Amino acid sequence: MTTDWFHYHVRVQPHHTDYAGVVWHGAYVAWMEAARVDCLRSHGTDFADWVAAGVDLPVVDLWLRYRQSLSLGAPVLVKTRLAPRQGVRLVWHYEICHGQTGDTCVLAQVTLVPVAMDNRRILRRLPPSLESVITEISAAAGHRKSGVCHPP
Repeated sequence: MTTDWFHYHVRVQPHHTDYAGVVWHGAYVAWMEAARVDCLRSHGTDFADWVAAGVDLPVVDLWLRYRQSLSLGAPVLVKTRLAPRQGVRLVWHYEICHGQTGDTCVLAQVTLVPVAMDNRRILRRLPPSLESVITEISAAAGHRKSGVCHPP
């Protein structure tokens, strides 16, 4: 198992699925956001800290590649890491894997841009406390090429 990914565990619940018991495509996006927020929390900042600092992080780009479906009751491993900085953009990479087999089910990427909550303008610099968290997360990622997901 690589150590450069943040791991977030989920189990497929009925509300995640369609009538056939297969995960609804939008559930993956919700899991990705939960993993991203938990990753921030694991590095000492809650999303409320961003709001208190007057910073919002809207999604400006989102893509997913579905490779294999997940079904009701399946354990899921959502792996995320922050890519190297690209100007003001924060690019998060994801691998969503079956928690037992390790099979990669979804590959994804989300790009966020920090904006000031008061005027909605793009922030060219983050407040120092938030910048230090992003630097720490980015350093922890290691930026190695993605490998196969392995069960926890």
